[in-house]
Amino acid sequence: MPGKSGKGPRQPLLGAPSDALDPYLPDNGNLGYRITRYDLDLEYKVSANRLSGTATLTATSYNHLQRFSLDLASTMAVSKVTVDNVRARYSHRNRKLTITPASPIPPGGAMTIVIRYLGTPRPIRGPWGEVGWEELSDGALVANQPNGAASWFPCDDHPAAKAPYRISITTDSPYYALANGELESKRTRAAQTTWVYQMVEPMPTYLASIQIGQYKKKSLATKPFPVNAVLPQRLMENFDVDFGRQLEMIEAFTEMFGPYPFHSYTVVVTDDSLEIPLEAQSFSTFGANHCNGTRRSERLVAHELAHQWFGNSVTLARWRDIWLHEGFACYAEWLWSQRSGGRSADEWARHYYEKLAAHPVRTPLTDPGARHMFDDWVYKRGAITLHALRLTIGDGNFFALLRRWTDKYRYGSVTTEDFIALAANFSSMSLGPLWDEWLFRAELPRFPGPS
Repeated sequence: MPGKSGKGPRQPLLGAPSDALDPYLPDNGNLGYRITRYDLDLEYKVSANRLSGTATLTATSYNHLQRFSLDLASTMAVSKVTVDNVRARYSHRNRKLTITPASPIPPGGAMTIVIRYLGTPRPIRGPWGEVGWEELSDGALVANQPNGAASWFPCDDHPAAKAPYRISITTDSPYYALANGELESKRTRAAQTTWVYQMVEPMPTYLASIQIGQYKKKSLATKPFPVNAVLPQRLMENFDVDFGRQLEMIEAFTEMFGPYPFHSYTVVVTDDSLEIPLEAQSFSTFGANHCNGTRRSERLVAHELAHQWFGNSVTLARWRDIWLHEGFACYAEWLWSQRSGGRSADEWARHYYEKLAAHPVRTPLTDPGARHMFDDWVYKRGAITLHALRLTIGDGNFFALLRRWTDKYRYGSVTTEDFIALAANFSSMSLGPLWDEWLFRAELPRFPGPS
């Protein structure tokens, strides 16, 4: 669990095994309690980039709490805080909202925290660029990974802190607003429309998202679960080319990885270009440049879809294990390439192995360091590690392992050690040497299997 292994000082534990800060992001996350539900009532003025919100957080304490903190960007000004319907004192500095309830919360006590706030949301700057709420030329998008959630709502911003969400977003009526989960209601009054979404499956803060634009909805399928697209009208024709094999991809991944873990899946295409696509629980967001009628971004379509299994449903408990997300999604690209008549997974593995060998790194896959956890070598070495495992235990055991992984830890939080322990059940030989070489040593091993 977070803070229990790896380099850096141990964090104090306050009554629960998972109540620790992540050494990669020690300024994010909070101790002493766990949020069990988020209810966000938001209003957004597109032209002014003005966000007002009321966040109702249901939480349970782990210990005697005289005060506690939440993550919230300084661009959001807090006007009122109550705990269990009683006004509470608070201070807000350095992206931390510290709350002192009128009466201390006892260990195991439930509390309801209501926070009213207003501001001009801006992305949070960090080693990985800008993350969080971002203006588009005509709308907005949210991409939180890894620590941008605090740019638009008060939260316990830790990957293992998963909870259900209700998100209500009111915005100008010409705009389509999408949030995680299922659309529960849509109500138009005067010049504004309120969209209410429920995400009943537990979700980490970094996967919470809102997309706002002058979009049209396109239904791709209704069975076995709804598959939709939300995009500008001008891109509809290109979409049919670039995302034309989306349903075949879903069928292939369901066969390989197990049942799709959420109620529906939506692809969003913005009217702006985006450097990279963005993952969120139950949907993915692409830029107009990924929808240009060439199908050249299909590997990215596969990558973001695979994250619904690897990352969104089964989520890392600590950021050092990011390979459990990106290595798996990258390998899914290669599996789809082979399934769709392109290069085989083995050919892709050899191709990227040569690139890794030409530019060696000096850190192991399971601890790339906070600044480098999204470096491309983590994705590619993670994928080749899975290929090495597949060649060692055989296709039958490998895909049985993947399906068991997504089933056993569905909606849960995991570590590399969890995957190692589960994989042992699908091999007749010790996998210790493989893990030692591919996960825990910096040196690149020889390519797996016959040369």
